[in-house]
Amino acid sequence: MSNLLKVKSLSAIMGEAQETGEHTLKRSLGSGSLIALGIGAIIGTGIFVLTGTVAAQYAGPGVVYAFILAAVGCVFAGFCYAEFSAMIPVAGSAYTYGYATLGELFAWIIGWDLVLEYAFGAATVCSGWSGYVLSLGQDFGLRLPPELAGTPGSVFVLYQGHWEFLGRVQAKLEQSGIDWHSLPQRHGVFNLVAFIGIMLVTSILVVGVKESANFNSVIVAVKLFVLAVFLVVGGNTLIHHPEMMKVNWHPFLPPNRGHFGDFGWSGVLRGAGVIFFAYIGFDAVSTAAQEAKDPKKDMPRGILGSLIICTVLYILVGLVLTALINYKYLNLPDALAVGMDATGVRWGALLVKIGALGGLSSTMVVMLLGQSRVFFSMSKDGLLPPFFSTIHPKFRTPWISSITVGLVVATFSSLIPLAKLGEMCSIGTLLAFIIVCAGVWVLRKRSPELPRPFRAPWMPVTPILGILVSFGLMAGLPWETWVRLFVWLALGLIIYFAYSRKHSRVQLGLGPEPPH
Repeated sequence: MSNLLKVKSLSAIMGEAQETGEHTLKRSLGSGSLIALGIGAIIGTGIFVLTGTVAAQYAGPGVVYAFILAAVGCVFAGFCYAEFSAMIPVAGSAYTYGYATLGELFAWIIGWDLVLEYAFGAATVCSGWSGYVLSLGQDFGLRLPPELAGTPGSVFVLYQGHWEFLGRVQAKLEQSGIDWHSLPQRHGVFNLVAFIGIMLVTSILVVGVKESANFNSVIVAVKLFVLAVFLVVGGNTLIHHPEMMKVNWHPFLPPNRGHFGDFGWSGVLRGAGVIFFAYIGFDAVSTAAQEAKDPKKDMPRGILGSLIICTVLYILVGLVLTALINYKYLNLPDALAVGMDATGVRWGALLVKIGALGGLSSTMVVMLLGQSRVFFSMSKDGLLPPFFSTIHPKFRTPWISSITVGLVVATFSSLIPLAKLGEMCSIGTLLAFIIVCAGVWVLRKRSPELPRPFRAPWMPVTPILGILVSFGLMAGLPWETWVRLFVWLALGLIIYFAYSRKHSRVQLGLGPEPPH
C-alpha cells in the first residue's frame, strides 16, 4: 500500500517546469492572457445555457442564490489552486498537486477524475454551442434534418412548416393552446454540429497555445460586450415594464414541491451543484502554468481575477433573464437569446446568439487545452502511453493528446444529452476541488518551509471550508450522478492496476521522462 501512496518529489516536478527547448511547452502567456483564459472558460455554458436550465428545473429566479453558493465554494478552492499553481508551475493542475502531496494513487484518481471535468465539460459546452448555431441558422433559413441536429432522445416537432427543437417552442405552443403531443415528431440521433465544433477547436489547439490564447482573448472581448448589451437592453426593458419583474419574480424562490431538489432551498442546493460547472474555468487556468511567463505572479492573478469578474456578471445576468422570461420556459439551449427576444429588440437577439457562439467557442478552447495538458503530464510520469506527451516540433503543443481528446469529446457531445453531461462534469470538478484543498493543507503541515509565492489565507479554515462546501454541493446532485462517478473511477482503477502502476516512473525509481 505504501508504494501506491508514493509521492513525486517537488525537486523532480520543478525540474520539469524549468525544461526548455523545442520539445517542451512554450512560456508565452502573461497575466492578462491568463485572466482572459479564465473568463473564456467561465463565461460560457454556465451563463448562456445553464442559467435557464437550473432556473427551470431547480430554483426559479432563486438561481441567483445558486450562483452565489457555488461562487463561495469556488473562492476557497480558488485560493488553494492559486497557492499550488504559483508554487508548482507545471501543466498537470490538480493531478500534479495530488502527486506531490497525497501520493500516486490519489494522483491517478484525480487525473482520471479531471477527464470528467474537462472532457465532459467541453462536451457540455459544445452541446450548448450547437443549440446557438442551429438557432442562428434558422434565423437565416438554414436547417438540418432533426436526426443530425440533436442528441439521441431529443424531441423535434413540426411547427409552422419547420422541424423545431421542442424545448425552444414549447412555451409558444402552450400559450397558443397547442398540445405538442398532437404534432408530428422526430428525434435526434447524432449532433453533427457539435462534432464539427469540437474538431475545429482541436485544430486551433494543435497550431499553438499562443495562437489559441490570442483567439480566446478576442472572443472574450466580444462576449463581454454582448453581455453588456444584454444587461443594458434587458434592464431598460424592465425599467419601462416593471410589471414583468412583478410577474416573473413571484415567487422569487418557488416552494418545494415535495421532493429534495424540486425547488425551494433544496432546489437551490441542487442547482448550485449543477451550475457549479459554470465556474470551472478558473481551475483550468492552472493547467497553463507551464506556459505562463511568470507563474509566481501571473497564476494567482489569472485564477482569482477571472473568478471575481465572472461571479458579478453571473448574478446580474441571472436577475435580468428571470425577470424577462418566466423561469418555467427557460429550459432551453439558447436561453439568453430567448430572453433578448422578449425585449423586442430584433438585432439584440441576433447579437446575443453571435456572442454566445463566440463565448462558448472560447470555453471549448480552454477545456480542451486543460484536458490535453493533464494527459501530457500523466504520460510524462508513465501513467499513460508515451504518445500522449509527444510535442509537435513546430507548434510546440501536445498534438497527439489534443487530437485524441478532441475525437473523444466530439463523440460525447454528439451522443449524450446536455443535462447528463453537466452533472457529470460538476461532480468531477467538485471532487478535484476536495483533493486540491486537502493537498494544500497536507503540504502546509508536511513541508511548511517550502517557498510559497502566494499563500492561501486563513489556514486551515480555507481548505476545510473548501472541502465541506464542495462535498455539500456534491451531496445535492442526483444519486444517479454518484453512481456514474463510482463506475467511472472503478474503470480508472482497472486501467491504473493493469497499465499505469507497471509503467510509473516513480514506482520504477526513474527520473523525469526525457523530452521527445
